[in-house]
Amino acid sequence: MKVALLGPIAWRTPPLHYGPWELITSLLAEGLTARGVDVTLFATLDSVTTATLDGVAATGYEESEAIDGRVWEALHVSHALARASEFDLVHNHLDWLPLAFSTHCAAPLLTTVHGFSGPHILPAYRRADSHYVSISDSDRSPDLDYVATVHHGVDLSGLPFHPDGGDDLVLFGRIHPDKGTDLAIEIARRAGRRLVMCGIVQDRRFFTERVEPLIDGDRVVYLGSVGPDERGTILGSGAALLHPIRFAEPFGLSVVESMACGTPVVAYRKGSMPEVVDEGVTGRLVDSVDEAVAAVGRIADIDRAACSARARERFSAARMVDQYLEIYRKIVR
Repeated sequence: MKVALLGPIAWRTPPLHYGPWELITSLLAEGLTARGVDVTLFATLDSVTTATLDGVAATGYEESEAIDGRVWEALHVSHALARASEFDLVHNHLDWLPLAFSTHCAAPLLTTVHGFSGPHILPAYRRADSHYVSISDSDRSPDLDYVATVHHGVDLSGLPFHPDGGDDLVLFGRIHPDKGTDLAIEIARRAGRRLVMCGIVQDRRFFTERVEPLIDGDRVVYLGSVGPDERGTILGSGAALLHPIRFAEPFGLSVVESMACGTPVVAYRKGSMPEVVDEGVTGRLVDSVDEAVAAVGRIADIDRAACSARARERFSAARMVDQYLEIYRKIVR
């Protein structure tokens, strides 16, 4: 089977720091190639893969001011779809733009919906000639037909089990009101715990006004954007990962990564969290700051070994690759 993976180009694949869509595309490319699938990865030309690499953008548009994302995404999609007849299937991880040209795709098109930025982009999905996969049942649109839900998988080899953890609370993700960065600081303060924060600043004003004044380097520590080599160590060192989201999270990679390290999660009960977190086994689901503080207080009741085992059973990259292979075969047949 010959498969084209149409990846995003905001960041390199796999990303050096942030880039969840690029990360999943990379794990899929490597897993499929290891299983003998002939994979061509359309990504930035500085990407690293065992698949065949093709593309037009030298590097990610979030990593270079010289690259206009609107222009180079269009060129990227055009280049990939021009080669579609060479493949048995094209798997799109680039949101709505390839869907606008789906009738020009000479192979079956499969789109993983990594999340909807808003209802205004739904017409591109409704009108397209594509099969759809959701990354959680909670993130499905009633306007679309889906072939399956495939929860993301993670590279477990980079997420070693930490049996002891530590006393700190960890926040891992982009600094943005949606992610509840300010709520996490309040939860940690009221719980009497130090908070270690990692992630890119996506909302500069929010960071400057609501977050930065509270970073003291002692009780609230900000480490910036952290690469894959450090993620496992930081996540595994915590007593719990805080995930007090204000929006319907489509999936939540850091949540799964933390659980795989043995560090349970205290997450707001929104979006995919009830699907991803096994209550009392891999974390606690809460609805307020008060409930989160109480959950932190009894977080030691969760067995870290059982937490890690459940996460590794449910969210391995190998499982994700197997599910996508099954979908590919059904579509191609």
